[in-house]
Amino acid sequence: MSGQVGIAVAGAAGRMGQMLVRAVLEEPGARLSGVTVRPGHDWVGRDLGEAMGGAPLGVRVSGDALEVFAQSQAVLDFTTPEVTIANAELAAQARLAHIIGTTGLERDDLEKLAAAARHAVIVRAGNMSLGVNLLSVITRKVAEVLGPSFDIEIVEMHHNKKVDAPSGTALMLGEAAAAGRRINLVDHAERGRDGITGPRGENAIGFASLRGGDVVGEHEVIFAGAGERLVLGHIATDRMLFARGAVRAAMWGQSQPPGHYNMLDVLGLRDAEAELPDR
Repeated sequence: MSGQVGIAVAGAAGRMGQMLVRAVLEEPGARLSGVTVRPGHDWVGRDLGEAMGGAPLGVRVSGDALEVFAQSQAVLDFTTPEVTIANAELAAQARLAHIIGTTGLERDDLEKLAAAARHAVIVRAGNMSLGVNLLSVITRKVAEVLGPSFDIEIVEMHHNKKVDAPSGTALMLGEAAAAGRRINLVDHAERGRDGITGPRGENAIGFASLRGGDVVGEHEVIFAGAGERLVLGHIATDRMLFARGAVRAAMWGQSQPPGHYNMLDVLGLRDAEAELPDR
């Protein structure tokens, strides 16, 4: 159908990749323009629907990202840092909206994404659900209001197949807390404690990562003060909420100028973040 946004999915053979495919197929304003897997994967050349164990979809699985990006207006990318950075260069050349849910990106990776964002829309978020992004806004506000007399700890739990820790969502919440305190998370994060660690530092933001079973994602931000604790939390029970958020970001990105955005922009929550009082 003319007028539909062509959305590609990178890493379509993975669990999240297949959910992204389903989310695109659900969206009436979009069409699945193509999918990629790593070169040499046994899905290459097959019909995507059949490879996923269902009816044919008329979409051939490709191991060539450039081929797929050439016929798309957006790409959904929940792959690995190495693949995402390679895709960012290609997406910038093709002027695609690059929607990134990949976690585990390092500082050098983020610098490369910033360069790519000068030429194309990049929406990157550790979590694309409405609830978590509202939680990040609330976390920043609470951190600002309570001040350093309350210690901040972030606890997250995910399934036993997750390979990185802390989760991208936990780090996103940590960034929100640090912003509320007007501090740099890199300088104040405590991402692992073992042995004789000494007393907790003022303005430290602690992270604890739990892994087990098939947990989709659970996050708590704990503000611990003298005589009281405030606990903010979010529980995800269905990964499709992340996939639908990514599709929403791809549609939103079609009307935006090149730049590096996140889900606060997509969901219209940036103004709420900006309303925080200055100290």
